[in-house]
Amino acid sequence: MIKKNNFKKMDTYLTMAVVLIVIIVLCLPFGSLASKQTSQEQQWEQGQTIRGKVLSISRNMEKEQMAPDLGEGYSIIYQDVETRILAGKHKGETVIAENIIDERFIYKLIVEEGDEVLIYVDEDHEGRIIEAYVADIYRQKHLSYLLALFLIVLVVFGRAKGLKTIITLALTGLAILKLLLPGLLAGYDPILLTVIICAGITALTLFVVSGINKKTIAAIIGTTGGVLAAGLIAMIFGTLTKLSGLGEHETQMLAFIPQGNGFDFTGLLFAGIIIGSLGAVMDVGMSISSALHEMEIIKPDISTKKLISAGMNVGRDIMGTMANTLILAYTGASLPLLLLFMANAIPAQQFLNWDMISSEIVRALAGSIGLILTIPLTTIVSAALRDRKRVKSGNQL
Repeated sequence: MIKKNNFKKMDTYLTMAVVLIVIIVLCLPFGSLASKQTSQEQQWEQGQTIRGKVLSISRNMEKEQMAPDLGEGYSIIYQDVETRILAGKHKGETVIAENIIDERFIYKLIVEEGDEVLIYVDEDHEGRIIEAYVADIYRQKHLSYLLALFLIVLVVFGRAKGLKTIITLALTGLAILKLLLPGLLAGYDPILLTVIICAGITALTLFVVSGINKKTIAAIIGTTGGVLAAGLIAMIFGTLTKLSGLGEHETQMLAFIPQGNGFDFTGLLFAGIIIGSLGAVMDVGMSISSALHEMEIIKPDISTKKLISAGMNVGRDIMGTMANTLILAYTGASLPLLLLFMANAIPAQQFLNWDMISSEIVRALAGSIGLILTIPLTTIVSAALRDRKRVKSGNQL
């Protein structure tokens, strides 16, 4: 018992040391990048977008009378929105911000008294506000409440595991913000960079949550293998179907950002498939490894053949729901587009060949195949790493 407790303490200390080292590595090398981001944020705040609270709203009838007649019952509504500035160098000042509601467009910015908004301001040479416009609703406060609720639920129901989950989420966020995105912008190979970072995220997440042990190692190997399989299959069929990676408008906009390295858009597509499948594949890998570990503890004399068979049975139960999880997630993201196709009676053989739709099909199916392959891989590795001494002692009993 004493040795077991000492091992747990050493495992905890080692895990904490790994986390600390990773945080230092993630934070220190990017000091220059952080300072650039800070200066950009300061420029953004000074140049123009400020948070404010709506005090009152009135219609500007003078401007509405001067507006052109749009016909067909459409009109343009001009609102004078009295707003108190809540942040920045103009904090506490009150300005009249213009809000234009064009009834020809579906998306219209509707504000009410008490709403917090972002206003775009023009300043003169002395820094005084000369014009202001309502840019958007300020949503960050309510999003922070949702985040706080999420963290509270994690801690209340997960306890120590919940705290570890928060740590892994923070590490994942740091890896994406400090390594993945800057690396892609710098022109590094998107597939290689994504594979390395995903492998690191997998190892860190599972080590922090479950400790450094054979169960975790088996889950890491199974997860990494499944994700690599998903990426490889996506590359093969993406190349065969000649996917460009430019099926979405956001990707096309990357071609016009002011950075001279250029992007490998096909590589970005495959990198996105790897990242998108990582969460579900990691879940499957850990579930299989944990189930076999517990099974071995309860029945130490179980044969390796029976252990593998049990792992495959558990995996088959997981397989159906997890594959559906990936496909339903991608379908949900494309739901408005699918509705457009159906509403306009576009033939299936036509829209299935579109680059954007073909990309989503490859994404969903390649991720699902990688998930399925994770099951036998994790099972075999778990069986190979099992404690042989425990099997012998179990047989003697």
